[in-house]
Amino acid sequence: MTDDLGNVQFIPEPEDARILSAVDPAAVDHQPGWRAEVMGWAPSPAMPIPMMNQWPKRIMNASVFMIGLLALWLVWRSQLLTIDPILPDSEWVFEQSEIRELQQLGQSGDGVRVCIVDTGIDLTHPDLDHLSIEYRDYWSSSDIPVDHGALAHGTLMSGLLVADGHQLGAAQGVSLGVVSALGENQDGTNSGDEARVSNGIDWCISPFKADIISLSLGGMQDPDSMSEGDISLTVRKAIDNGIFVIAAAGNDGGSGDDGLVAIPGNIEHVITVGASDINKDRWNGSSLGSQTVGDLERQDPHLKPEVLAPGVGVISTGNQGSYFETQGTSVSTVIVTGALALILEDRPDLTSSENSNSDCILAVKWALRNSTLEPGATHSDSGGYGVLSAQKWYDEVMNIGRC
Repeated sequence: MTDDLGNVQFIPEPEDARILSAVDPAAVDHQPGWRAEVMGWAPSPAMPIPMMNQWPKRIMNASVFMIGLLALWLVWRSQLLTIDPILPDSEWVFEQSEIRELQQLGQSGDGVRVCIVDTGIDLTHPDLDHLSIEYRDYWSSSDIPVDHGALAHGTLMSGLLVADGHQLGAAQGVSLGVVSALGENQDGTNSGDEARVSNGIDWCISPFKADIISLSLGGMQDPDSMSEGDISLTVRKAIDNGIFVIAAAGNDGGSGDDGLVAIPGNIEHVITVGASDINKDRWNGSSLGSQTVGDLERQDPHLKPEVLAPGVGVISTGNQGSYFETQGTSVSTVIVTGALALILEDRPDLTSSENSNSDCILAVKWALRNSTLEPGATHSDSGGYGVLSAQKWYDEVMNIGRC
């Protein structure tokens, strides 16, 4: 691992190493005392979702079991019963986050440009084969969209946003750009050097001209650093151009948590996302945030993390037409990205333009804070301002004037 400190690498979500998030070991923050290093978790394969319900593990009475089979066969022969495979979904994610409420109002993200920097995308998946995307490959020289990841991480993230099939994504109407900046190593892990990731983010800025950049990746902070890397610099360039950046808080929660969100999620105007479960409780693998930057205190609405979103036991598109169940802040990041795309569809004036700066980002972040913070509550290092409420966020954003 120490030989690869110049590479971005994938890490599995703690306590359920079924899918990976990327970490950038080279990106550092511009504030004195920050840098990044590799998070030391070894990657593990994602577990496919079974396509059919399983029979009970124990059959207590073989004769009763055989009679039941015979009865089912007789019903099937009489054409009274059709048995289809049952594939689980994660509809609760989109309902709990209120994304489905916005979709029922007609929102789809139409006209909003979203760029995902990851391992790429597999457009042969039946839930994604309808897509027409813009694609840039910094991992190889492919002109055709491909997922270079060992576990199709990019395809998993894209499916949460734009899938149309077994499960409907959060914002199927967006104009999607996908960058392959990470890929599989000879040892079966995924990584990518800082230049590739930085170039990928820069491609999202131009020529793609993104309104939102979604980054399910991050690096660990180090208080001893005095400089920043190209990835953080490029993220700041995006923000200065009025482009929203959504980034994962990180997955080092628990006993090993360093109390810092991942880079570039620590950058002030980035919307940094932690993970919550079906009960709206913080996932214990979600990184805690610190409200100081060097000797300075963070100020509203930039306290870290800003928001939690569903990210535990979530099903999405995998490789070779499969579906995977996964968890972590990578997932939650895409859910917030989708919610913001639905909102910006009705407020295109808040998106990047020729004379944009970060003012509209600030206004939208205030709206996010106000929509998630419960009466009498305050921000917490673990739960942020609260759990994503897309409908309430939408209502707050609609009240924003010119910025």
